[in-house]
Amino acid sequence: MRTKDLAQAALLVAIAMILRSLTPPIFLGMKPDLTLTMMFIILIVKRDFKLGFLVALATAIFTALTTTFPGGQIANIVDKLLTFLIVYNLIPLFSKFLQKRVLAGVTTIVGTIISGSIFLTIASMLVGLPAPFTALFIGVVLPAAVVNTIAAAVLFTVVDFAIDVEYNQVESEVL
Repeated sequence: MRTKDLAQAALLVAIAMILRSLTPPIFLGMKPDLTLTMMFIILIVKRDFKLGFLVALATAIFTALTTTFPGGQIANIVDKLLTFLIVYNLIPLFSKFLQKRVLAGVTTIVGTIISGSIFLTIASMLVGLPAPFTALFIGVVLPAAVVNTIAAAVLFTVVDFAIDVEYNQVESEVL
């Protein structure tokens, strides 16, 4: 893992946290988690397990600190780390069949559904849910997956272009 990759990932996580703070709630005070979107984009672009783990850990801590869900701190930490492990292993499978931009969308929708399911399961075991699991899944997780996927399509294009431009600049300077 290079320092440049770490700095880029930190910047992207910071941008995701700003977007998270600006996102309005959907249902019962819960809102889409755009930090997940950025985590998936970083995993696709960088393909580095250690960097991905650090991004997942940072995302877990930040979302735990800013959650509006009662008792959602532990659920956020467990959710982000488990989601990272699952999605990191799915990306190579998906990438065999999909172009990068489509990969970002598919990874985000699948990853958000996985994340939401894990979060609701952990939260229900620890503190209970303010509504039935199915209602929260349909009312929060599925809309969040759609919002995150749309955001991923836009953000992936920008992030991939910016990193590719920087990479090509460095390549030409070395030559």
